Amino acid sequence: MSVPTPVTEDAGIPTTTPTPIVSYLPVTLNVPGRHVDLQVKVTMPATGDDLPILLFSHGHGPSTFVSSFNGYGPLTNFWAARGFVVVQPTHQDSLALGLRGLDDPDAPLYSVSRADDMVFILDHLDDIEAAVPGLAGRTDRTRIAAVGHSLGGHTVSMLRGAEMEHPATQEVVSFNDDRIAVGVDIAGPGDGRELAEFADTNYPALRSLRFDAMTAAMMVVVGENDQNPMFSDNARWREQPYDLGPSPKTRLYVYGAEHGFGGISMWDGAETTDENPERVAAVRSLIWAFLRSSLYPGDPAWDRARAALESSTTPPAAVTSK
Repeated sequence: MSVPTPVTEDAGIPTTTPTPIVSYLPVTLNVPGRHVDLQVKVTMPATGDDLPILLFSHGHGPSTFVSSFNGYGPLTNFWAARGFVVVQPTHQDSLALGLRGLDDPDAPLYSVSRADDMVFILDHLDDIEAAVPGLAGRTDRTRIAAVGHSLGGHTVSMLRGAEMEHPATQEVVSFNDDRIAVGVDIAGPGDGRELAEFADTNYPALRSLRFDAMTAAMMVVVGENDQNPMFSDNARWREQPYDLGPSPKTRLYVYGAEHGFGGISMWDGAETTDENPERVAAVRSLIWAFLRSSLYPGDPAWDRARAALESSTTPPAAVTSK
């Protein structure tokens, strides 16, 4: 009888030793003009000071609660256990809120509202720290990262300088925020001029999405098999934030990955079409290493991670930079 190989937490990518974490939810913030209050979840190391902050933006998604702060535990818990204070908002497009069908020019994606949420969080970090027991005075606000998956990747791209037309005014808007030192776009949408008919009809806000002005440093994570003709006929559409965005950019190309990257949104999720815990472990470890070295220049985490990829006979991903 064969014994199954244990699932590793880091897929052989060097990270730090995990520490206990705690989560606090909800932190409720009243935002003028928003349909509902903004609720966030905070997950953090139980001990430690001068902790970097990571804002995480969930995807649009077909599930009720994955597309909220209740999802993405495989990523957020891992990053918190390795030193980050992770702040997860529930954006207004979450199915849990039931707002997608409102007569609102920003619906159903709430692209502008999503970016506004992240800026509001940055503006109210004092309130969040005061609301979470044991957090006050423990963060380093000079080291802030933003990470998002799918539509959340689009949100991060907007925070790094991508532009689109405001659905209500048709004015070109961007939410580039210098308080964010580095961003990671996981499988976000590509250039709006290459939308397929379905996406053009149902998500017209994406038509105007452009990356020419996205000059800030970021990583773009793409899956080898993440191709959906309902969004674009271009097989490299989700790589365009890297291809069309000016340097500095890094692309993490994950072999075999579909849109769920092995299950990053939740463990054993029915919506994950490429269930693979080792892939999840590799993706979260590589992103952690990239963020660590980006926020702490001279930290060898990213060099060690790349060395591990290069020495592997079956690497889970490939890295290119410009």
